[in-house]
Amino acid sequence: MKPQASGEDVRRVCEKIESLGFRAHPMPGAQRTAIGVTGNPGLIEPAEFEGLPGVAEAIRVSKPYKLVSREVKNEDSLIRVGPPEGSPNGGGAPGGFVVGGQELAIIAGPCAIESREQAMDAAERVKKAGARLFRGGAFKPRTSPYSFQGLGKEGLEILGEVRRATGLLIVTETIDPENCDLV
Repeated sequence: MKPQASGEDVRRVCEKIESLGFRAHPMPGAQRTAIGVTGNPGLIEPAEFEGLPGVAEAIRVSKPYKLVSREVKNEDSLIRVGPPEGSPNGGGAPGGFVVGGQELAIIAGPCAIESREQAMDAAERVKKAGARLFRGGAFKPRTSPYSFQGLGKEGLEILGEVRRATGLLIVTETIDPENCDLV
């Protein structure tokens, strides 16, 4: 945006972005405001915006992960995995781990949890190799409904056993909001 662009100018550009089905991310700066666009599957024609009041220029950004780039966000992204140190809910885990912190995050494990034996064997090897986080999929959506879909709740129970037996923190995923509480 131009340095003298008004709040109304910024709002108008954000509305235009949203009318195209994308998300607008205004980033006020000391001299001017930049507005990032996410959700676009490809390039957007700069002419869509350059004629709007207050717009200085429209710049195509070809870099992935715009919102976490150092141009937008100066501080590190830190993601806590597991309970905080000393938490009574540790369940065998020795405390949390911060991904993005000073320690290298090594996360390893099988794509899918297929059995208790497979998971325990893999977890022992992962721990011996120095990892602090064990990743295993309990839910494995596949294109074919006849393919292995994961063990679901049983897979989560096995992951809980792995956590208690090894002290490794667990990383898994779900694609259905209905399973979030279960996870």
